[in-house]
Amino acid sequence: MIVLDYQDRRPIYEQVKDDLRRLVVTGAMQPGEKLPSVRELAVSLAINPNTIQRAYRELETEGY
Repeated sequence: MIVLDYQDRRPIYEQVKDDLRRLVVTGAMQPGEKLPSVRELAVSLAINPNTIQRAYRELETEGY
């Protein structure tokens, strides 16, 4: 589950990226499990799709 904290000093995309990484590392998301689409996750978190796209891109760059 991704929870955004608007009081956090980190940008929103970093919060999304960190929460997704945590889900993978803790086993809450299994290898090969599909991530929600950019649009779907953006709607569920009520944020701009570009924010999700940036988080996904950085996770991919990091090898997740």
